[in-house]
This record gives sequence, structure tokens and C-alpha cells, in this order.
Amino acid sequence: MPLRKAHLALLLLLASLAAHAGEKPVPPTYSKNEVLAALEEFFGKGARDLGKVVEKAFRDHGRPNAYIAGNEFSIALVAGVRYGKGVLKMKAGPTRTVYWQGPSIGFDAGGNLSKVFMLVYHLSSPEELFQRFPGVEGSLFFVGGVGMNYLQSGRTVIAPIRFGAGWRQGASVGYLDFTPELSLNPF
Repeated sequence: MPLRKAHLALLLLLASLAAHAGEKPVPPTYSKNEVLAALEEFFGKGARDLGKVVEKAFRDHGRPNAYIAGNEFSIALVAGVRYGKGVLKMKAGPTRTVYWQGPSIGFDAGGNLSKVFMLVYHLSSPEELFQRFPGVEGSLFFVGGVGMNYLQSGRTVIAPIRFGAGWRQGASVGYLDFTPELSLNPF
């Protein structure tokens, strides 16, 4: 009887290992406190209301495993363009410079220079970032001069948090195309 129990225990252990063999390991993620500290370091102490925006992102998508800190310029009059440069920091992995650009179209007018902090979810490697991420701009969340929207391609979600100078008002549909090199072509 004891031998039979040992065989059964071994069988259950092997079945459990086989069931988990196909799963990808979960990448390490940033805690809310780590994100808030990085935001304060990047934006400075003058950016009120960032906590509310981060709370919403954590409520909607959980803990990010990467973020991008950078700057961007945008201008629009019905059709618009956006260009940016930043540093991608993965919780477990490399740090590298990335660029983004993209068009938009809609009921939108103005221009601005912004500091941008993007929370990135479900990014396995930096190379997965280099693609187009569609989103609806100006439609999701805005508190005290701080704006955030969501972009998504496949499982990867990006939540850009923008804080800047200038004026841009309205709602538009567009995408951001992330590239490893600078590109002036927004398409």
C-alpha cells in the first residue's frame, strides 16, 4: 500500500509539472509605489493629480512590466501628427532609447510639447514594442492637466500619461508607431 501511495504522489507531481511546462513565466512587474516614485523623479513634485491617473491604470490593467519616460511634440488641425523620444525601462531586462510617431484624424486642434510617461503591460521583449499601437486619443481620462489614454496591439497595452505645455483640444483617432530609430514619417 505505501508503494502505491508513492506512485500516485509521483504521478500527480509529474502531471502538475507537465501542465505548467507550456506556460510562459510571468515577467517581474513594477509596484504602484515604484511607478509613483519614477513619476515623481521624471515629472518633479509639481505634477499634482498623477496619483489619480496611476490609480486608474492600475485598476484597469494591473502592474506594468515596463515604462517609457520621454518627451513629445504634437500638432493638429483636424489631421495631426505626434513625434516622441524616450527611454524604455523593463523591470527585468534592457534599457533602450525608443522613438514614436503617428498620425491622427478627428475633431482636434492645437499643439503642445509634453513630458510623457508610458506604462507598458505584457511586453516580453523590447522588440515587441516596435509596431503600431492604435487608440482613441482624448477620450479616456483627464485630470488637472494630466491626460492618459490606452493603446493596444495584441496583448501589449500602453498607457501614455501626458503632462505638458500648449493647447490641444478635441477627440481624434490615431496610432503610435514605435521604432528603434528616429523617423519623420508619421505613417
